[in-house]
Amino acid sequence: MDVLSDVISVMRTGRPNAARVQRRGVWGQRFPAVPGAAGFQVILRGSCWLIPQKDDTGAAPVPLSAGDVVFFSQGHPYGLADSPATPLAVTACDPAAEDLALFVNDSAEPDTPDGGEPATVTLCGGYRLDPRRTHPLLHDLPGLIHIPTRATSMTGDGPEAAADATAGLGAIVAILGREIATPRPGTDAVVPALLDMLLLYILRAWFDGQLARGAATGWAAALSDPAVSTALHAAHQDPARPWTVESLGREAGMSRAAFAARFTALVGQPPLAYLTWWRMTTAARLLRDSDAGLAEIAARVGYSSEYAFGTAFKRVYGTAPGLYRRRSSPSG
Repeated sequence: MDVLSDVISVMRTGRPNAARVQRRGVWGQRFPAVPGAAGFQVILRGSCWLIPQKDDTGAAPVPLSAGDVVFFSQGHPYGLADSPATPLAVTACDPAAEDLALFVNDSAEPDTPDGGEPATVTLCGGYRLDPRRTHPLLHDLPGLIHIPTRATSMTGDGPEAAADATAGLGAIVAILGREIATPRPGTDAVVPALLDMLLLYILRAWFDGQLARGAATGWAAALSDPAVSTALHAAHQDPARPWTVESLGREAGMSRAAFAARFTALVGQPPLAYLTWWRMTTAARLLRDSDAGLAEIAARVGYSSEYAFGTAFKRVYGTAPGLYRRRSSPSG
């Protein structure tokens, strides 16, 4: 897989979830902080206001229209309301809850007697994250990302994002909304895949916007840099290979010194430091999700012995691989 696909696969734990909520009249909901989770809101119909609840968002209430997408990468609290002046009631929605259904349909207000359509329909949901496996790429994201309907600009300073920054995002939102509104055979399999696609398109849109603003460092720049992205892809594709800075530089078509400087400037850490992080993250995933033995896992992430692998793993995770596996099992 490519680097961004790998990020999606390693950052989540459990399955994502979503709820389609219909609202009418005067309404306001407060969504509490959810450490260890990322959440989103999509306005499927109508309009409302986003009410930031954390000072470091640096944002006043934001008007949202049908098609807008809001992503909360760090589980910050926020509110949604028909008006900035409407008091916020606490909602039971918690994207980190273990027992939350895969998807639900809900109505914040009773249906109108005449069967009229609700004024506002939103799609909310979240992804539970394992803080021990959070990819450094996510550290580049602000707590709040707002992708407007027209995709001509995004929350933050700088020039407008490219017009195609959210290509495909609207289609994913439309299909996801339909699947949840009218479940059909196979919906339980389709919804998790669509939620992962939604997250991928949100990240793509953000990185495209950063590049349009001229970002010279960070993961947006790293993934668009031909040399650095080639080296990243090689390391992700074959973590077992005995990589050196020189061999990664050859993959990138650069000298050792030039490659090391460029990689560190864009990614924020030296090539071998990132490689070790990726190997340990891959090992943790194998320990949690597979029955592979420790010797096999060690070989698959580039270690010639269980001892060397165990030492490196404990240095990163603070526990031996076998104990990590037992603690990560459903019965552990």
